Amino acid sequence: MLDLNKVIIEFDKGLRTLFAHAPTLRPLPGKDIPDAELSAEEKRLAASLMRINHSGEICAQALYQGQALTARNQEVKAALEQAAWEETEHLNWTETRIAELGGRTSLLNPLWYTGSLALGALAGALGDKWNLGFLAETERQVEKHLDSHLGRLPQQDERSRAILEQMKSDEIQHANTALEHGGAELPPPVKAAMQMSSKIMTKTTYWV
Repeated sequence: MLDLNKVIIEFDKGLRTLFAHAPTLRPLPGKDIPDAELSAEEKRLAASLMRINHSGEICAQALYQGQALTARNQEVKAALEQAAWEETEHLNWTETRIAELGGRTSLLNPLWYTGSLALGALAGALGDKWNLGFLAETERQVEKHLDSHLGRLPQQDERSRAILEQMKSDEIQHANTALEHGGAELPPPVKAAMQMSSKIMTKTTYWV
């Protein structure tokens, strides 16, 4: 039977993810680093890269939400919820940095959120070992993606760099946690499909 209260709570989470400024308990990484002198082009580049990372965190929130909804094991559900909270902090950090750079968040975030929520719920419905395996592979791909952005940022943009370094550290921990809780290795075709969808999202979000 459909639990209406649960539906309302999850709908509220979605609205907050998309339209409210996310909270954070940890301080903004690099907040004490003086902002570097960046040219207009360098600011545009950094803001576009941070917009991609912000959209990635929107997707992560939806994935974790969908996975937690269908997770069977309470310990697994708790691990997903803890990771989701840290991803919420990443939302705060990336949004803050985008504003500092004079940029904007992606207009396509509602689309990314909806698709990721459905994908997360499907992963959870397949069982906890596949749910956690999907989480681990997602975080591995995000780690590579962050490495790429760290290489593309303007060299002197240490404030953005500090944010991405902390996010990378968190993502590695999330992947390790998923594997420690019994995550299964995903088949190569599934990994390839995930990489393809990620590439479409990142290339589109860079501009929109």
